[in-house]
Amino acid sequence: MTLSVAVIGAGYFAGFHVEAWQRNPDVELKALIDLDRSKAEYLLTEHGARQAVVAKRLPDEGGFDIIDIAAPPVAHAELVRQALRTDARAIICQKPFCTSLEEAEAVTDEARQAGKLLVIHENFRFQPWYRAMRREIENGRIGQLYQVTFRLRPGDGQGAEAYLSRQPYFQKMERFLVHETAVHWIDTFRFLMGEPEDVFADLRKLNPVIAGEDAGYFIYRFGDGRRALFDGNRLADHAADNPRLTMGECLIEGSEGTIALDGFGRLTSRRRGAREWQEIPLEFDASRFGGDCVYFLQKHVSDHLLNGSAIENDAASYLRNIQIENAIYHSAETGSMVSLGPK
Repeated sequence: MTLSVAVIGAGYFAGFHVEAWQRNPDVELKALIDLDRSKAEYLLTEHGARQAVVAKRLPDEGGFDIIDIAAPPVAHAELVRQALRTDARAIICQKPFCTSLEEAEAVTDEARQAGKLLVIHENFRFQPWYRAMRREIENGRIGQLYQVTFRLRPGDGQGAEAYLSRQPYFQKMERFLVHETAVHWIDTFRFLMGEPEDVFADLRKLNPVIAGEDAGYFIYRFGDGRRALFDGNRLADHAADNPRLTMGECLIEGSEGTIALDGFGRLTSRRRGAREWQEIPLEFDASRFGGDCVYFLQKHVSDHLLNGSAIENDAASYLRNIQIENAIYHSAETGSMVSLGPK
């Protein structure tokens, strides 16, 4: 069986969606929907998706197994509701999901009532190095897990021209570093470590031309003593051929050793007491965004529909990321540790 897909949105990141769907052997990209017809036609031509049609709106009857929403958050609620009225089996919606927790909760509840699968396109947990890290943790390579640290250093945030060439709306976002970028690690830390109990944050703005924060820290605190630290600075860089491949460096520390991720996507480990680092074999396509994480998320959804495999990042589960994001901003504003309460 081949699944049919419609993508809504023809902006910068929608290109990654279109390109990845083209390579999925289990699907056929049927339509690209955007109010700007010329932009949509250009995107399809750029990625060789000549079989897909261009439309300005989603057909009322649907006709697609998967509707993939790659539009800005302000449009999410209405587009999801339109998709819920069609015969689609699954709806995928880009992050950040909706414009508020309340709106996201309402849309999620409507999807539940309609009996539709709604998945949030949070793809960093599908980057091959994080999948490998979780396997190594579960296999006991580092013993008892103590701490995970990620240092975000894309180096793209300096000066008056920061972000303008790729995503100029970044400059006007009043909530930027955490809402747009660090949300990836809000989710990835949960993927690697489970659910935190408390969070503390210290955020700041270094580039005066932007509206929101572009540097800062947040800490997950777990009841068993484990910690996760996000240390983000969009102005500073790190050693990498492509600073956007990993966007920084990660360190996982435990009782029996350490695992490290560098900016080239290389994973290494060191046993406790050893001086030498050993490579952890890892294959991925460095030419594609995040080691091809867009493809892996999309394949995850198509595999679920065709084979019944377990699904990650359904909307109901993703709401916790928005709750944690709100707690991080509250912590930064008050200078206090914030309890996250029950999941």
